[in-house]
Amino acid sequence: MDESTVAHDHVTPAELEEALEPAADTAPAADGGVDMEALLETLEYIRPALQADGGDLVLLGVEDGTVNLQMVGACGGCPMSMMTLKAGIERILFDRVSGVTEVNAI
Repeated sequence: MDESTVAHDHVTPAELEEALEPAADTAPAADGGVDMEALLETLEYIRPALQADGGDLVLLGVEDGTVNLQMVGACGGCPMSMMTLKAGIERILFDRVSGVTEVNAI
């Protein structure tokens, strides 16, 4: 079997970054908190890269700059999901969404 046809069971930070365009500047939220519009747009932008490997994410909430996500599907049980979350998703959210100080998987 050709290696290029083997399906992945996780998304590496490099694959996630490759699937995404360079970050755009975002305006800070009026209350100094997380820019929710930018957050939702960015999560929708990240989602296809996760779905390509059978996973997804669910936004559980935002509190004091901390974004709480749930990794589901193939990402939910993948041993690489924390690396994807911290080195991929968190870094992208820091770049694109004002007010984000941390990203947690719950």
